[in-house]
Amino acid sequence: MENNYKAIGYLKCDEKYRFETPRQGVLADNTGVIELNAQCNFEQAALDLEGFDRIWVIYDFHLNTTWKPKVKPPRSKDNKKISVFATRSPHRPNSIGMSCVQLERVEGRNIFIKNFDLLHNTPILDIKPYLPYSDSFPDSKTGWLPGDIEPTHHCIFSKLADEQSDFIHSAYGLNLKSFADLQLSSDPLKGDRKRLFVIDAQQNHYQLGCRTWRLHFTLTESEVLISRISSSYETEELAEGAADKYNDKQVHRNFLNQFPNTL
Repeated sequence: MENNYKAIGYLKCDEKYRFETPRQGVLADNTGVIELNAQCNFEQAALDLEGFDRIWVIYDFHLNTTWKPKVKPPRSKDNKKISVFATRSPHRPNSIGMSCVQLERVEGRNIFIKNFDLLHNTPILDIKPYLPYSDSFPDSKTGWLPGDIEPTHHCIFSKLADEQSDFIHSAYGLNLKSFADLQLSSDPLKGDRKRLFVIDAQQNHYQLGCRTWRLHFTLTESEVLISRISSSYETEELAEGAADKYNDKQVHRNFLNQFPNTL
């Protein structure tokens, strides 16, 4: 017998786009709230979660409509395809995800969490407490995955890039700091899944594209130094009355008024 599962609530957070999703919750630095549905007695169902440091969140990959039997995870060697059941890929036969997240507090039907790999308006299917004695097996083998999965680089924004990123986030809701950390913290010059542009390899100058923005950066052995952010639009593309496919050109005009000479 098949069950028709219904969402018990939805996550509210700043991360809205697929590319803002951390590879794993433990690599994230974010906050959000699961808003459980009203008139379902869910405030009683969540009451005794207080006191747990972590919870399992079962949810629906609501943006995915297809699946693949083999995928290319970011950690695969030589871009080798891996069987989907041996990965955490969101493209699955049933679009069900599971994440262990940090629990901050419970207020009635609102469950405040942090450090997760879900997006805004993700449908939540179930919540369970994380139990270290039964859920943690640190000596387990990890199959095809390399033993060391720690980030190789740390992203650092200059004062200018920090101000520009905050401006874009406030005006357009796009978190370029989170995007940079996700895309550049491991193998920053691996360009198979990134809009990576080599401007001058000898001068150590690269760009990373994110929608209609460009992040300019250089590298050290352990750091990605992001110097500034620029618009990818040409001057004529920002003229009044020009077509606005992504509905963001006014944000770019305001950005260039705030930060001249960064086109």
